[in-house]
Amino acid sequence: MKILTDIHTHTMASAHAYSTLTENVNAARGKGLELIAMTNHCPNMQEAPHLWHFENMKAIPRVINGVKVLRGAELNILSQAGDVDLDENHLKRLDVAIASIHPSLFDGKKEDDQTKTWLNVMENPYVDILGHTGRNGFKFDHEAVVKKAVEKNVCIEVNCLTIKNSEYRQECKKIILCCKKHRAKITVSSDSHFWNTIGDFDDAISFLSELDFPEELIVNRNAQTIIDYLKNKKSHIKFDS
Repeated sequence: MKILTDIHTHTMASAHAYSTLTENVNAARGKGLELIAMTNHCPNMQEAPHLWHFENMKAIPRVINGVKVLRGAELNILSQAGDVDLDENHLKRLDVAIASIHPSLFDGKKEDDQTKTWLNVMENPYVDILGHTGRNGFKFDHEAVVKKAVEKNVCIEVNCLTIKNSEYRQECKKIILCCKKHRAKITVSSDSHFWNTIGDFDDAISFLSELDFPEELIVNRNAQTIIDYLKNKKSHIKFDS
């Protein structure tokens, strides 16, 4: 199993990350990756980039040092209603949008069932990936959420930072086994906050191999598979310009 793209990465535009886009691209190239996405945190997170960061990403070339680049964002899910912190005008400009719960920004209690949260955020047509669903101990009905992901053509993320945490790994295993059962699409991403973890997929590949997860359901296994997936959802985006 090979994964040749990393579509959840941060740059120093997010204040708690420490590399430039160029450093991330060069790290990706050094590891033989074909593509990365820059997906910085959205404005409700403290010291996240200004809205202009997301408005001006057209300035970023589609290919840098031989590596394809996607212009994306990691949205903060703000409420059980599925509200996120970019409006439609900004969302429709993104190549790829990951929606994640970060407890400090979420108007909900950890002990509550968050099934409705994930179901509601998938009603947003601009959401492509549910980020680190197994993190932070939020409970939800795996069957309901995974079935909805299949219906809405939304991917479930295997987040490399999350599965390294023994507290969350078992929950992630249950989620991914549910994805396998219903043939839901997934992505595998580093969630890198420094260039040296770009494309650090060995643990994730072992994790998926142990579960005998079908490789064809990993939509970011190479540049063409992730771009084909996104083109199917975003006909208004020109991925070559």
